[in-house]
Amino acid sequence: MLNKMKKTKSESGFTIIEVMIVLAIAGLILLIVFLAVPALQRNSRNTQIKNDAGSVAGGISAYESNNNGAVPTSISGTGTITLSGTGTNDTVKVGGSTVVNTTAATGSAPASTAPALGTITVFLGHRCDGTASARATAIYYSTETSSGQQQQCLDS
Repeated sequence: MLNKMKKTKSESGFTIIEVMIVLAIAGLILLIVFLAVPALQRNSRNTQIKNDAGSVAGGISAYESNNNGAVPTSISGTGTITLSGTGTNDTVKVGGSTVVNTTAATGSAPASTAPALGTITVFLGHRCDGTASARATAIYYSTETSSGQQQQCLDS
């Protein structure tokens, strides 16, 4: 009778199959997270550079309003951007690592090469379509894609 009771006693614990299934599920969850994080970071950087380009465009409009329609002749800086020209200087805040450079109108269309990631290039005297105009400003910046980078333009 004692021998019969020992045989019916069940063993507690997990089988190797159960442990392997749990590890496989955990591995799949980690894989999904590691694939999603770079895309989220890329989207965050793209949103920041788009917002910075919009801030620069707003700063140019404010400069023109404060200086009787005169356009700035120089826009440059990192973090705090200085817009200067014939009138009162204005400043614009952008992301701390965003670099803003100015290229003056030279009579030809802006360069077709995209600015480096994290850089905004302002073409004074041009529109995004490449046409020259004394009061136009084309703001070029690059966004990241899964296959590289893509040039964007914003008219001001």
